[in-house]
Amino acid sequence: MSTKIKGKIGVIIEEHFDETEYQRFNEFFPEHGYEVEYISNLWGQPQLTFQGNDHEEETTVTIDFKDVSTADYQGIILIGGYAMDRLRYQVNPQPDQPNKSPAVEFLRQAVEMMDDHALKIGTICHSLWLFCADPELLEGRKVTCAHNIICDVENAGGIIIYEGEETAATYIDGSLITGRHPGVVEEFMQVFLEEVNKKHQELISSAES
Repeated sequence: MSTKIKGKIGVIIEEHFDETEYQRFNEFFPEHGYEVEYISNLWGQPQLTFQGNDHEEETTVTIDFKDVSTADYQGIILIGGYAMDRLRYQVNPQPDQPNKSPAVEFLRQAVEMMDDHALKIGTICHSLWLFCADPELLEGRKVTCAHNIICDVENAGGIIIYEGEETAATYIDGSLITGRHPGVVEEFMQVFLEEVNKKHQELISSAES
């Protein structure tokens, strides 16, 4: 039985992405009615192929940040692994100027929509690194993340939420959904799906009224 497509979830990706998350995103979200579309900086190429952390999975991306709008998606996920660190790279950094990498510019647009309650954003594991490239995007937000990047997140103004002696498995702060690491990917996906479905239902109700 086919599943009716409700919309698209954009996943930001680059080299050294987390393979567990990649595999499960490709299975879980289509099963629940959302097309998964991978987005990256293609450096002027028609496509680029990226390998995962374990060099067992690879994906060929054909969608560049400049060719899409955040409004095209019901949700945006920043995949874990080291991909977001690579995407923070900017060719010509300038003193006292905000990061101008294509990924950070795209994230700024997404966060603006998120703060207007028009888009859900999800991060998991190390992927808050992309937020850390512009502390204005993270300042005062309550989040969870991999233990490795706690200092990075706190230095960028984020507020880490804990459960006992570890960071929280998942946390929702407005329209931002964060997850600790791939070990909680099932919970993260379920929480993210519930939040995206809420937004989807709101859109349907608004159109019917």
